[in-house]
Amino acid sequence: MENFYIILVVILFALAISDLIVGVSNDAVNFLNSAIGSKAAPRYIIMIIASIGILIGTTFSSGMMEVARKGIFHPDQFYFSEIMIIFLAVMLTDVVLLDVFNTLGLPTSTTVSIVFELLGSAVAVSLIKIKHLGQTVGDLNNYINSGKALAIISGILLSVVVAFTVGSIVMYITRLVFSFNYKKTFKYFGAIWGGIAITAITYFILIKGAKGSSFLNENTTDWIKSNSTLIILYSFIGWTILLQLLYWIVRLDILKMIVLVGTFALAMAFAGNDLVNFIGVPLAGLKSFQAFIAEPGADPDGFLMLALTGKAKANTYLLLIAGMIMVVTLWLSKKARKVTETEINLSRQGAGNERFGSSFLSRTIVRTAMDIGKTVEKLTPGSFKKGVSKRFDQTEYNNKLRNQKDAPSFDMVRASVNLTVASILISLATSMKLPLSTTYVTFMVAMGTSLADKAWGRESAVYRITGVVTVIGGWFMTAFSAFTVAFLIALIISWGGAFAIFAFVLIALYTVVHTHISFNKKEAEKQKVKRLADEDLHAENIMTKCSLEVRNMLKSVVNLFADIVVGLTNEDRKLLKNVCKEVDALNTDAKYLKANVHNTLLKLQEEEEGETGHFYVQVIDYLREMAHSLSFISNPSFEYIDNNHKPLLKVQIDELNELKESGTDLFEVIIDTIDKKQFENIPNLIEKQQSILNDLKDCRKKQIKRIKHNEAGTRNSILYLGVLNEVQNFLLQSINLVKAQRDFVEYQLNNKK
Repeated sequence: MENFYIILVVILFALAISDLIVGVSNDAVNFLNSAIGSKAAPRYIIMIIASIGILIGTTFSSGMMEVARKGIFHPDQFYFSEIMIIFLAVMLTDVVLLDVFNTLGLPTSTTVSIVFELLGSAVAVSLIKIKHLGQTVGDLNNYINSGKALAIISGILLSVVVAFTVGSIVMYITRLVFSFNYKKTFKYFGAIWGGIAITAITYFILIKGAKGSSFLNENTTDWIKSNSTLIILYSFIGWTILLQLLYWIVRLDILKMIVLVGTFALAMAFAGNDLVNFIGVPLAGLKSFQAFIAEPGADPDGFLMLALTGKAKANTYLLLIAGMIMVVTLWLSKKARKVTETEINLSRQGAGNERFGSSFLSRTIVRTAMDIGKTVEKLTPGSFKKGVSKRFDQTEYNNKLRNQKDAPSFDMVRASVNLTVASILISLATSMKLPLSTTYVTFMVAMGTSLADKAWGRESAVYRITGVVTVIGGWFMTAFSAFTVAFLIALIISWGGAFAIFAFVLIALYTVVHTHISFNKKEAEKQKVKRLADEDLHAENIMTKCSLEVRNMLKSVVNLFADIVVGLTNEDRKLLKNVCKEVDALNTDAKYLKANVHNTLLKLQEEEEGETGHFYVQVIDYLREMAHSLSFISNPSFEYIDNNHKPLLKVQIDELNELKESGTDLFEVIIDTIDKKQFENIPNLIEKQQSILNDLKDCRKKQIKRIKHNEAGTRNSILYLGVLNEVQNFLLQSINLVKAQRDFVEYQLNNKK
């Protein structure tokens, strides 16, 4: 029996390692987004600073470990076997849940997940005990620490409002003081702002965080507490003088200093507050096992877990090992970058390609805010409005960004506010031993500062609000999913024993591996598309890049149309389903290129804006239309076969095969014409195109006759006529592409002369 529980402890720690990896991938956004979004330093410098912060922060997390042991339930009411079921259910759920959110690129709360997983699994085991002992549901309070659980949940939800509000207010005041042209003002007030920011970080990280340290003794922490006022005062004076001297002597960039120190602090606060979410449960499981084996002959079904009621004091070496795993993950995880990109995209200063669409709720909020704004504007004195408008004028700032190759998403003033406010709130919660969600706080602070900084303009507000609502909705989904899944897993393990545990471990392993492979595949496809839109385009390379995209599109259209014909002919549902996925990916690529046209054209040199920009816009429009046409063929074809409608008539299949052959021949000649720039061949291409268009007209007439003679059903006719229409569309667009390339080549030749 003892060997069985040794295996369970090993499984818990194996899951802890996996949880650390997926957890850091999700939570990296919390401390990286401000420094990366503002381009405060090269990425490797930011990562090094964050890594040091994590390693130091892990040693401050010891006090938080009590949450996993007795924060949600009363451990003295459970037997050893029951506690191990609770902990296993929590870890299995956490690994899978966080990995799914990482793959979707949505930042979720590891604190919310661990709290509701503990609650769900503990409730499940408690209900089994209640039934076994003949008690009622009213006795659930004997097992669940409902007061503490409610306080934790309320604190997490309250943090959303507090973080957003405080972030907005502090950002608004800061921007009024420094404006977007902050370098002038920083000559006089930069050191004071730096002193305030770094002092605040020092106080809440060092003084408050010291309570949870695994290496500082009580005398040291008591001394720090009793002298906190002096430490704050001396820290403010010292930092202010030091920063001012460094600015005068070496022209120190004070904002950059604040952002990098804030990144360190927030990484430290993250490790101090959130490490419990990843290893708190396994460490509690280890403590339970040690207490169990310390009692020779103890029965796992009768040994109460009184050992978990005492004060938690984690091993410093174990904490550092966990910190090192987190650091390695931080450097290597691609999912961490994707989650970071989501938050930066929602808080960036300028408009552009938005990840989220609009919704009824976001449109209503924007309209309401605009109405309120108009009312407030009427009541506000003109002189005050003029003064505020001047402080928020972004004209000069935007002009500077336009000339930068790799422009920041927002400036370092906002980044410093993000980091300072978030560090203070998180560290304060850590000192009070409240598992405040670092994701909630940092995300809502970032959203509050972006709102106050007028980053949500009329071009982007509805999309940003939809994104925020989506992320917050994901948090509530996290809570519901965590509770439900952990509840069910705990029940099944209670009934299924070792077999259920083995099955769930395999499921968790499969889910993590499968999502990892799927994620890497999608990211590789996205990177392929980004190359054209993100790189600088000039007259000398725009033709090469566009020619490559045109070639790829034409080949895709031919191959996918051929697969559609085969799928319809053989009623191959699986083939058509795969074709739909490929067409969707093609549409996503084309949509991305078109959505980034504005940003791409801004990169063109002034002398290249005319013909070069016009050619690029034309090509992207044609590519988008061709991708659209293909989707209007693939999706109806799949639905037709998926709904088990009658197969196409043999004569229809023959006609489609003829169109496929003639279309393939035309597209091969088009590709060859573009590659060799033999545009004198265009009349021949138009002749071939016209021949196919005539065939299409004949096919249409034949189908009309079949309809009149009741040879083809309604569904058959809708599908067939739709396919013919879309084939005609991408035939027309293909010749337009060739003509556009011819015109641009001729323009280049004339310019060289």
